[in-house]
Amino acid sequence: MYDVTARVFAAMQTLDITSLAGYPENEIRPVLPSLVRMSLLSPLDNTETSMESRKQILAVLIGIEVVNSIVSYLQVNYHELENDLKKELQTRQKNASLFDPASTASGASAASQQQQQQQQPEYGLQSGIALGFERADVARKVRVVLSEIFNLQQQVTSASSSSSSSSADSKPAPSALPAHSEILDDGIYLEEVVDILCIALAELPSLLNILELTDALVQVPNGHRIVCALVANFPDCYRDVVSHVIANCDEEAPDGKQRLMLLMSLSEMNPSQALANRSMCVDMMKVPSFMLKLALKHPDDLIAFLTGLLLGNDQNLRSWFALYIRTSQKRKGDALNLVRVELLQKIVKISSNAAELKDFNLQGAVLLRLYCALRGIGGLKFNDDEINALSQLVTSCPQATASGVRFVTLALCMLIACPSLVSTIPLENKAVEWLQWLIREDAFFCKRSGTSSSLGEMLLLLAIHFHSNQITAISEMVCSTLAMKIPIRPNSTNRIKQLFTQDLFTEQVVALHAVRVPVTPQLNGTIPGYLPVHCIHQLLKSRTFLKHKVPIKSWIFKQICSSVRPVHPVMPALVEVFVNTLIIPNPTGKISIDHMHRPFTESEILHVFRTSPLTFFAEQVPPLPTAPTTDESQAPSQSQVEVSCPLTAQLLMIYYLMLYEDTRLMNLSALGGRKQKEYTNNFLSGLPLKYLVQKAHQYHNDYLSLFHPLLRLIISNYPHLSMVDDWLEEHYLVSSNLISSSSDYELQPALLDRALDMVKVKPHLAIRVFKHLLQLPPESLAPYAHQLVQHLAQVFDKDVPRFVKDLYNDLWLRLNAVLPTTFWIMSLRAITNSSDSLNRRTFANESLLEPMDVLACPRQVFCSPYMLVIMLRILKGSLAASKTYLNVHMQQKQVLDKNGLVQTDADREELKTTLIASQESAAVHILLEVLDFMEGKADSRVAMLELREIQGIIGTYVHQAFITEPSLAKLVHFQTYPKTVIPMIVASVPSMHICIDFVHEFLNVTEMDKQIFTIELTSHLVLNYSIPKSLGVSKFCLNVIQTTLSLLTTSAKCKFLKHVLPSMVRFVETFPILADDCVNILMNTGRSLHSQSSLGVTTMQMPLTESAKLCSYRDAQLHIIMIEDAFKVLVEAVMQKAELY
Repeated sequence: MYDVTARVFAAMQTLDITSLAGYPENEIRPVLPSLVRMSLLSPLDNTETSMESRKQILAVLIGIEVVNSIVSYLQVNYHELENDLKKELQTRQKNASLFDPASTASGASAASQQQQQQQQPEYGLQSGIALGFERADVARKVRVVLSEIFNLQQQVTSASSSSSSSSADSKPAPSALPAHSEILDDGIYLEEVVDILCIALAELPSLLNILELTDALVQVPNGHRIVCALVANFPDCYRDVVSHVIANCDEEAPDGKQRLMLLMSLSEMNPSQALANRSMCVDMMKVPSFMLKLALKHPDDLIAFLTGLLLGNDQNLRSWFALYIRTSQKRKGDALNLVRVELLQKIVKISSNAAELKDFNLQGAVLLRLYCALRGIGGLKFNDDEINALSQLVTSCPQATASGVRFVTLALCMLIACPSLVSTIPLENKAVEWLQWLIREDAFFCKRSGTSSSLGEMLLLLAIHFHSNQITAISEMVCSTLAMKIPIRPNSTNRIKQLFTQDLFTEQVVALHAVRVPVTPQLNGTIPGYLPVHCIHQLLKSRTFLKHKVPIKSWIFKQICSSVRPVHPVMPALVEVFVNTLIIPNPTGKISIDHMHRPFTESEILHVFRTSPLTFFAEQVPPLPTAPTTDESQAPSQSQVEVSCPLTAQLLMIYYLMLYEDTRLMNLSALGGRKQKEYTNNFLSGLPLKYLVQKAHQYHNDYLSLFHPLLRLIISNYPHLSMVDDWLEEHYLVSSNLISSSSDYELQPALLDRALDMVKVKPHLAIRVFKHLLQLPPESLAPYAHQLVQHLAQVFDKDVPRFVKDLYNDLWLRLNAVLPTTFWIMSLRAITNSSDSLNRRTFANESLLEPMDVLACPRQVFCSPYMLVIMLRILKGSLAASKTYLNVHMQQKQVLDKNGLVQTDADREELKTTLIASQESAAVHILLEVLDFMEGKADSRVAMLELREIQGIIGTYVHQAFITEPSLAKLVHFQTYPKTVIPMIVASVPSMHICIDFVHEFLNVTEMDKQIFTIELTSHLVLNYSIPKSLGVSKFCLNVIQTTLSLLTTSAKCKFLKHVLPSMVRFVETFPILADDCVNILMNTGRSLHSQSSLGVTTMQMPLTESAKLCSYRDAQLHIIMIEDAFKVLVEAVMQKAELY
């Protein structure tokens, strides 16, 4: 039988009868069944075009003799044949059920099947199947072919069921016997078989399916030819058949070769679908050999296809293909070998024509990545030809372009990733010569390529990692450069490591060369590749600069000044390592170090902040020297360094300062008496730390690697710069900035002075000026800070309209959110109008005030709600800073024992805790006394409203203080405060409910005043918080009252009773169930007072004089009247309350 050609199949797909008529007879022989059937059947379409097509088909068929036999197959009674075949199928199924392959061995099953076949009368043929088939009539021939197909299908089904049952029993599957068919095996009958099957497929669709036919026919030697002919007669089934075969094909299975042969025949028959079939293999992850052979039909697309498989995003696909490469190497698969030969030819072609190819760098880079993926992901072992060709490609010298840098970078990584490229002495020498060429040509290479990353930095970084034996870091660098994850084993890099560390870069050469590399201009996080900052970071980390006495401060300073946003992720790490080398130069003690790096001076730091309008210093910092420093005399003057991005440079410098102070304090014991530079608090207080943290938060994505560690350092070491109120107001200020648009009009200082001076007379001018200032960004608002703060007390005068005060308060809060802490001192000076008291500071922390100094303000400050808010904001900051300072002081002034070890002193720790608690409780007491003073002066409606506002402000502060430190509430109430304040403080401090937990402890104190204070406090608490626990505390208070009254003298009893009677009424008002107890206390006390006054004796049964008797009687009568009044109040407040009934 003649195989189906591609052009015949293409003509059948489009039914191009004209083309078919021009082909030889033997070429169109396989598709004659469908053509004959089309010509004889009555068409559904009777159009003129359809009739013309039938005429053309008949013209093609007229001269072909075999058409007559095909016509005879169409004349068979297929309806009757279908009934017979269905009966035969039922008989086969019954016989098959008698032989269960799961219970019998494969040999027994096969023998039983042969016995079954022998029992059948050879389909009614007396002289054997083959000879009988030749002599039989047409109908019998069709019956024989279909019965053979059914028999073949039964063999396939029984073989598959036996294999599945053996796998379920965890036994090895028996080797499937090859399927035999006397008619199908012999090529003589193939044409007739194809004719019969083609017509039967069309006439018997309920019995025959082309996909089931494919599974059966693929078992016989000529099956692929028959299936191709069937598909050619039914071209619409092509994709279904191919996808079915691919989905069910297993190259390891016994029928794997036949299925591969069928797929290749189908692909050759329809070459236009090669790419679609290849995609189908990729989607199903099946038949990789067939997929590679299809890829070889399109060699131009081969590299891109293989790269997509190995370096694509689909992890499952990558693992599947890598597994195939490993197993195929062991089996020596022909498809993989053909691909390797094709790739090798491409390498040789590119290497030999390197000078002529315009895109040599691009093609070479793609090939290098592909071979690295084949080696690292697929585990491909290079043969000698591939090693030599790759070595020739890797050691090429490309032109100085950006793509040339990329090619050489990949080549360098491939040398490390594929150690077989330096496995022999000639290959090693070639690699060394190429690396030396790289080192020589590096400066010219980078200058000409126009890229910001340099090969020199990468070579240096590799050498640094090799010196410190950090193979993991080298592996990460190689993998990130190649953009693939491949394993690099330490033992495989020994040879290339020796080349780098001994032949090319010694440690001293690395250090001296690195510090001379110019800094990267406009360094930011979007610059790819390996930069000088990577090399310096790694050398600092390994202490190489210290070991070889190479100064590095100047280089780091220049790189900080040259950084822009988004900040490069290595810059924070570089600052951290630099600080560690400053404080802990030799952490392991293994390196002999007699050279020390020097920290940045205040002048160098100030050079970065010179352009910031938010920098306020209490003292003038000396200017930056123009002469070179002694330790880095070869470097140019730092004053000539230009700051590329002030915000980024300032944030990095602030991070350096915070980290330096934190590391210095954490390692005081490790310094061993060595004097270390300290940055004065005066200097730190003048830098706009708050503003910079807010900016880093505003541009969070640009400073992602810097913001979080910087915020952690500021919160732990400078809590007054990161208070909750500041963060809340920052969000408000940012949102208001988005709404308002800043004007181009520049406010003159004289106009601002005039508006502030005339704020009482012409408030409209101040309103206009303040509104304009509120629209300015913080940088533009800062220059007006001195003028605004100087008039603070004047603006908050009583005669100034409240709207003006609100605007001014917003201005102060906006400045407070961005200006350094010296702004607080300026504000307090304006409030007190006296700088003397503020210049006397008890703390060494010059940037902040002692908390009690903050409260040492004139009385009118506490009477003004606005000034009180400002003063409390400063007080919070000073208390937070005071805690931190005391902790720092404890660390700096450590007590050492005779062995030089740090000695923990519990007494010092206790004194520190006591001092902090004293400061906080004193602040609360002063504020509570302010409330007492204000209540005494509240004699008008305006005064009452001011008292209410101040009560809310102080209540908020006290509430936050109690929430922050609950033990403070216990301390404050133990020390007591004016009783007139109790109702206000209970009403305005939500956290006062915590006092219910410990208030009963104060009743054990023997002092009557504290007992009275506690009982009154408790009565107000239970009135506000009527919870079950309050009932118990109320009962306890009543028991104490009863016990105390029974022990006191008459005068003391009267005094005590006078103070506790209102509290008893509140107890009963809250809990009416306590009415009986209160009535008993009042009755017993009244009887006692009446008896003693009548008898003229004291509780100690001592007789009184006549005058004393008279006074005692008079006092007793007064207190009896007071008790009667209390009864009336109880009756009105409790007994007559309708809600109780």
